[in-house]
Amino acid sequence: MASLLERTYNPDVLTCLANLSNDEVLTPPELANQVLDLLPDDLWRDPSVKILDPFCKSGVFLREAAKRFIRGLEDVFPDLQERVDHVMHEQLYGIAITEMTALLSRRSLYCSKFPNGRFSVSEFDGNEGNIRYRNIRHTWRNGKCVYCGASKEQYDRDEGLESHAYEFIHTSSPEEIFGMKFDVIVGNPPYQLDTGGSKRQAKPIYHLFVEQAKKLNPKYLTMIIQSRWFAGGMGLDTFRNSMMNDRHIVRIVDFANAKECFPQNSISGGVCYFLRDRERENDCLFTNVSNGDSNDMIRPLNEFPVLVRYNQAVPILRKVISHQDPSLSETVSAISPFGIPTSVRGTAVPSSSSDIRLLSSDGFSYISINTVKSKIDIFNSYKIAISQTGAEHACEPDKNGKFRVLTKSMCVLQPTDVCTHSYLAVGPMKDEDQCNNLLVYLKTKFIRFLILQAVSSIHISRQTFCFVPRLDFSHAWTDGELYARYGLEESEIEFIEGLIKPFDGAEQ
Repeated sequence: MASLLERTYNPDVLTCLANLSNDEVLTPPELANQVLDLLPDDLWRDPSVKILDPFCKSGVFLREAAKRFIRGLEDVFPDLQERVDHVMHEQLYGIAITEMTALLSRRSLYCSKFPNGRFSVSEFDGNEGNIRYRNIRHTWRNGKCVYCGASKEQYDRDEGLESHAYEFIHTSSPEEIFGMKFDVIVGNPPYQLDTGGSKRQAKPIYHLFVEQAKKLNPKYLTMIIQSRWFAGGMGLDTFRNSMMNDRHIVRIVDFANAKECFPQNSISGGVCYFLRDRERENDCLFTNVSNGDSNDMIRPLNEFPVLVRYNQAVPILRKVISHQDPSLSETVSAISPFGIPTSVRGTAVPSSSSDIRLLSSDGFSYISINTVKSKIDIFNSYKIAISQTGAEHACEPDKNGKFRVLTKSMCVLQPTDVCTHSYLAVGPMKDEDQCNNLLVYLKTKFIRFLILQAVSSIHISRQTFCFVPRLDFSHAWTDGELYARYGLEESEIEFIEGLIKPFDGAEQ
């Protein structure tokens, strides 16, 4: 038995599998162990502890937990087979997200996809063991699932097709699934549901798993999730506020570039894993990992309107906020400022004297003024057009860990100029000179650094300008002037310069 356990508990297979999937992100064993390391050491010596992974994919969390229990309980159960039987039958439980992942998870944990088979490291009466899978269907109301919000048009499928109706979040009583209390809930939940549009329009669902797990009130809750909740949006505002004000969240480890966790996956906004401790209420030990370097800081999560990921940015933001300047966000439009869809294109030359200029991703063209559905205050004023999509693919920094943040398509719009849904409009400005000065201001490293602190997805919105002060734009601000105005120290300037690219031209 000892040689079988040693031979079959090999992380290399799951390391390979973790690199295969993009939609269902599988967890590499090394990362699973980093998450499990958040739990106290004495937990692995307690034979009464029960652990649940409510969204098993490869079974890696349960497998790595099993290895820890098998080592930790040696004094309690000197006989290896008795120890293995106790761990497998009494301590580890899982809910698979698909029939395939159920088989894979059982193979990982029991060394056999059939735990009642002769190759299983522990014999069960049934063929599920403690890892269950049920083919759950969505519950439709007004075209949406009442539990996860999935579109009936997209996910009302034949019985033989995967519905992505995950059992753990498709019930009002998750405690009834196993009929027991769990000390630890751990895992890496599905992150999103495709809405039928592009990837960036996908609906986040990982927060539903966190909220459901809290209902079970485990002593410890630890999960890997997208970091997009830091700034909210896409239905995550309530979840963001809940997490930021939860004093039981005592540890967060955040990766601005998800490839540092999942080398083969682009995950917009990065990923993080956290520990919620039911028995403790503290400021959070927040770790930011960027380009291989990590930085730790104990701080309250709710100090700012959004959760700031860079610890080094916190004292800089405090200095900016202490000046009590009005926020530029007050002059940033909502989405689709003129009510013109992204797909609209005009003509190369005006067809009548009343035609106006339209900025789209193809550049400027001419459309009828009647095309404008929303003539907001800045219609007749100078303003800046800013792409709603950030400069970085999936918010990932370049190979040097740097960001541009805003795209180079940012430009001045004349009075009566408009833009499509793809852009935000900033204004109004008194005259063209002030508008040009605003454009220079937005290109500075300091201002793009402040914008970055409120960015957690590929999208730029009014909210992402919440830290940007609205200053006097009668002259063009430089980075040097802004650093001096807010009293930045040399180390703070170096941090900004090391994080933000020059707006124009190649890196020096």
